[in-house]
Amino acid sequence: MKNDSDTPDKVILLLSCMDYRLIDQIQRYMTGRGLRNKYYHIILAGASLGVITDQQPAWSETFWEHVDLAVKLSQINEVIVMDHRDCGAYKLILGEDFVEDRERETAIHAESLKDLSQQIHQKHPNLKVELLLMDLDGSIEKIS
Repeated sequence: MKNDSDTPDKVILLLSCMDYRLIDQIQRYMTGRGLRNKYYHIILAGASLGVITDQQPAWSETFWEHVDLAVKLSQINEVIVMDHRDCGAYKLILGEDFVEDRERETAIHAESLKDLSQQIHQKHPNLKVELLLMDLDGSIEKIS
């Protein structure tokens, strides 16, 4: 049976991409924030783009069902959306490779991240949303 000490003050849901190159970096990042084993993790190809694209409506449906469930089960209070550079899903879904133009790549990710953030706030106005862009070396850039 759970007691109050088992429930962290901050309950987080993390959305990240399925890219195998970043699994260790994601875990290191979350552990570095003191969140090891203290967050729900949803993995979709393209992370934010995987939710907002019309090309894969089932992915969006899956994401929203998981968010709703996490809200009901644990009353999550924050969603972290973590995209990453050199994302194959972005290349396939958008039909273009942005990796050679870092500024444009950042802008494309920021657009998708902000779009998803707005959707989260519309459906769950009380949730805090943090937007991140990870480089392949594990470094993180906050998107505002």
